Amino acid sequence: MGKRRCVSTTENKPSSGCCGVKKPKLCPSPAGSVQPPVPHNCQPHEDKTVGPGALTPLSRPNGITSGREQLVVTAEMGCYCFDVLYCHLHGFPQPRLPRFTNDPYPLFVTWKAGRDKRLRGCIGTFSAMNLHSGLREYTLTSALKDSRFPPLTREELPKLSCSVSLLTNFEDVGDFLDWEVGIHGIRIEFVNEKGVKRTATYLPEVAKEQDWDHIQTIDSLLRKGGFKAPITNEFRKSIKLTRYRSEKVTISYTEYMASRQNAQQNGTVHALPHYTHYS
Repeated sequence: MGKRRCVSTTENKPSSGCCGVKKPKLCPSPAGSVQPPVPHNCQPHEDKTVGPGALTPLSRPNGITSGREQLVVTAEMGCYCFDVLYCHLHGFPQPRLPRFTNDPYPLFVTWKAGRDKRLRGCIGTFSAMNLHSGLREYTLTSALKDSRFPPLTREELPKLSCSVSLLTNFEDVGDFLDWEVGIHGIRIEFVNEKGVKRTATYLPEVAKEQDWDHIQTIDSLLRKGGFKAPITNEFRKSIKLTRYRSEKVTISYTEYMASRQNAQQNGTVHALPHYTHYS
């Protein structure tokens, strides 16, 4: 059983990408020593954790939670990330603070582009940050400073989709297999072949999208974290693993613009800087 814990707002967890560089899919692997798997990008998926509310309601939400619990994440958070990136790329002042909650959460911001939803940036933090400043910071960090990709440009804006993931329910577990594919994200800590402590994480959707089992996911995550030696089951048992869950919302640029225009017509938000500067 996992030991549940809270994430402190002062806990110094480094920022991290949600997935690795693109490689072929893994083949099924036995539980013992295996050929080292390779990292792989996140692939397109259908979100099923979209919370209620946006600047104005989106015409077609990307998913609805099946539970009764009120979600924290909202489509307005994705709109705000687009606002921040839009203003930065066009050299305008940053947007006013949003209306959604400013409670602290660990968070990730993910950018994908094109019809094939190819990854263009995914960086976040396990330190709980106030959402207004945290989303603003990691919007630009993931869009411009993910070392796996060139910085996003204004020409790419119409092709983008943005996902916001808020991380919750952190639990330290004693068994590296004590987590559920498609339910939990995992963060591992390990000591590499040079004696250096390393960490790596996959968000909850990654293993399910890639059709990986527990072993494949762990091994891929080790490779993503820079472990180059042969992976044995004994080494897997030495990993410190934390499982967590996430609330996630994804909106496209088209949805963002439609929501923005509706909100402007209703007088609930100021126009984008393309039309009028923020005061």
